[in-house]
Amino acid sequence: MVSIVIPTFNRYHTLKRTLNSVFEQTYKNFEVILVDDGSTDDTRKIENEFDIIYIYQKNLGVSRARNEGIKSARGEWIAFLDSDDEWHTDKLQKQMNFFKNNPNIKFCHTKEKWIRYQKEVKYPKRLEKPSGWCFCDNLQTCKIAASSTVCHKEVFDKVGLFDENFKVCEDYDMWLRVAYEYKIGLIKEDLITKYAGHNQLSNKIFAIDRYHIRSLVKFIDTPYHNEVVKMIKKKLEILKKGATKYANHEMLKWCDEIADKKGL
Repeated sequence: MVSIVIPTFNRYHTLKRTLNSVFEQTYKNFEVILVDDGSTDDTRKIENEFDIIYIYQKNLGVSRARNEGIKSARGEWIAFLDSDDEWHTDKLQKQMNFFKNNPNIKFCHTKEKWIRYQKEVKYPKRLEKPSGWCFCDNLQTCKIAASSTVCHKEVFDKVGLFDENFKVCEDYDMWLRVAYEYKIGLIKEDLITKYAGHNQLSNKIFAIDRYHIRSLVKFIDTPYHNEVVKMIKKKLEILKKGATKYANHEMLKWCDEIADKKGL
């Protein structure tokens, strides 16, 4: 069985589209765990409209919401789906077939289609999907879409749960940890549709490279030391340039403290 974990906050207007895409899957052995992260709209109504497990929590963030879903999951496999995205009909079936044909792979993702302001947009080359042993391919930015992923539950026993200290980039942090420990499977087909251009948290957070750096420092004392340090320095340089331009002394201080603490 696949446990599908959907975190949501004030997205009742997109949830029906998202959930319909789940219940239209050709693969039927699943449960849906919707974790409502303190919504103030009509999200609670959704538990009466679909056959789902509904969990409500105070507004504690997407990491806590996903973690609650993982802890509640009864399935051997965990899939994630954001509440403004949708799956293509055969998405789960193709991934479960992939695992059957590749029993040593515990994590799989897919390519995706992007819709921005009701129009399909070209997929950026810099975000080409990685596969295999691809830790270093993910250092620059997050190339794995949460809504495209399915992984064995044992993965979280190995790498831990989502870091609840991250307001954003929690997926970047998680997939780096997964890619460090596991070979990544990829289905080279657009099996999800991501919608952008609306009210997204990542658009509201200043200097998200701070969170990238906080994740990267976890891997300084690893065989990837040189690659990690190079990326941290690059991101620190970008942050300091912006902080200098806008006279953000707090950010400049943070960058210097990170560099000094890690001997960079």
